[in-house]
Amino acid sequence: MALLRLDLIAAISVGAAGLPGQAFLAHLMPHNGDPDPWKILPPRPVEKIKIDFLPWILELENEISRSLTGGGFLKQRDQAILIGVTTRNRAEAEEALIELEELSKTAGIEVLDKVVQRRSHIHPRFVMGEGKLKELVITALQRGADLIVFNQDLTSGQARSIARLTEMRVIDRTQLILDIFAQHALSREGKVQVELAQLRYLLPRLGEKDSGLSRLTGGIGGRGPGETKLEISRRRTRERIHRLEKTLKQMNLGRRQRRARRTRQEVPIISIVGYTNAGKSSLLNALTQSTVLVEDKLFATLDTATRRLRFPREREVIITDTVGFIRNLPEDLFGAFRATLDELHDANLLLHVVDLSSPAFEDHMEAVEKILSDLDLLSLPSLLVFNKIDRVPDTQVRHLAERFHAIPISATQKKGLLLLTRAIEEILWRREMEGNSPKKIRPTHFKAV
Repeated sequence: MALLRLDLIAAISVGAAGLPGQAFLAHLMPHNGDPDPWKILPPRPVEKIKIDFLPWILELENEISRSLTGGGFLKQRDQAILIGVTTRNRAEAEEALIELEELSKTAGIEVLDKVVQRRSHIHPRFVMGEGKLKELVITALQRGADLIVFNQDLTSGQARSIARLTEMRVIDRTQLILDIFAQHALSREGKVQVELAQLRYLLPRLGEKDSGLSRLTGGIGGRGPGETKLEISRRRTRERIHRLEKTLKQMNLGRRQRRARRTRQEVPIISIVGYTNAGKSSLLNALTQSTVLVEDKLFATLDTATRRLRFPREREVIITDTVGFIRNLPEDLFGAFRATLDELHDANLLLHVVDLSSPAFEDHMEAVEKILSDLDLLSLPSLLVFNKIDRVPDTQVRHLAERFHAIPISATQKKGLLLLTRAIEEILWRREMEGNSPKKIRPTHFKAV
């Protein structure tokens, strides 16, 4: 009944003489916290059914509509159910869904429910079991969800199969991150990078032919076999990707020229790196008294911000904020932003900022280290900075700072910044004076305060 979008269904038995017997009725229920989205009525003879069906059904429809839209108000944003399917530890999948929920909120999606399924293998068509997926449709109907978000990347065939079965919009983690990047890209370079990543993601998915794509072009050069609409879409997408790559190369040339000028001036460069929403922009603002956009959202900063920071003895450095990292960064995004991340090779020091208040901060550190390794940046001097210590008990801060040899700070409350600037000064100008280049400097002699 729910899968077929029926309000009420009835089964009428037939007696021995061929006359109608008992009638069995069930109807959908509005979402009022009931475990089942339907109600089964007691069986009764057909002649004793005293229901005026038209007004009864209209009233039921109104109640269901009110329960789905929060008292009759129109929905202001998408409402989604998040799904994680894993063949490994269930706890890891649940933790990954917490991050997916944060991504969804950043994209402006209201999360209604989260579902985790552990399987021996991933279903080739539906990712999760078909029966579980049908249960999910009923939950979506009851809760009023119009979007399903999968934590894993879907193939075009999987996305189509799930969409056909559920009759709902289906997206995966990569599409969600691409959408966030598209919302937050402000500069021309950022917009070009995001569009390039979107087209690279889309190109291999332009593979389904239907009746609307089977028409042939006409006119000079188009007679005979010609090109199908699908092939035209692919060719135009490839041409657009080529133009965007060319535009990005020109932008990168300008960036290299600016980097060369900074190198000639022999001004040390500090790059702030870290997991998304670790507080990198807040730290840049706190150190340089600037007003870079700060939001409690993932990927609030996509465009590189560069500021100057003055030290005593007429010394100064250039400090840059970079796009946040994330676990399992989509390959298309990594490729599009690689040129921007390659600027990190010019840095004299990396400030690895970590959100110490996050329960998964060690996993975040590991994810950042992996990306730095992929970019061949682990040989650069780095300083580990534990941010948001105002949200963590002092004893725990001291223990973790000593354990990981990190500088504890609170960028928003400007705590520990003096200790951080002293550590930066010691690393930068000690290297300059001694003329050595250690692989990684961890200032173990700085006490956590």
